[in-house]
Amino acid sequence: MEEDRDSLNLNFRTESAQLVKTLLERHYHTVTKEQLDDSPDSEMRNNNWVAGQDFTVEVGKKQIGEYIQTWEIQPCWLYSLDFLYSTEEEHHTFYHYQARFSTPMSRKPIQGTASVYFVVDISKVKPQTLPVEVHFIVESNRLVHTPGRTRFREKWLADVIESKTLLRSAMHL
Repeated sequence: MEEDRDSLNLNFRTESAQLVKTLLERHYHTVTKEQLDDSPDSEMRNNNWVAGQDFTVEVGKKQIGEYIQTWEIQPCWLYSLDFLYSTEEEHHTFYHYQARFSTPMSRKPIQGTASVYFVVDISKVKPQTLPVEVHFIVESNRLVHTPGRTRFREKWLADVIESKTLLRSAMHL
């Protein structure tokens, strides 16, 4: 049990560390608007994220939940959303969340899960009246997504679960 918990914490740190690393690199490099836009997806609806001065862990959780509700995924996908921890950097505070998705059925209540990791970035140098920045990464992927610039794909969740199932099958051979 303790080994499972350590492995789970390692995954949290790995996925969240990837998010933070990418976000810090973005802040250190000037990026033009054209480089950020994902053409047709750039017109996605974005939540009105709370100002840094009004942010709390619970507000962040509520707003991420509202954002997930805008995803075009089948209603069979259920998820739980948890705050993991916060980390401090020189010019930023990052709040880490995990949304764990599954498609439970009566015969197989838990077939597998796929996680999406979110980071809420609060700048320590920008005015606190500006909205927080939110980014996410899908489990076992490296591409960092930004709400309002990326259209979430249900296939990403299915691919993670399928990969885990194939790995489990290969391990039992």
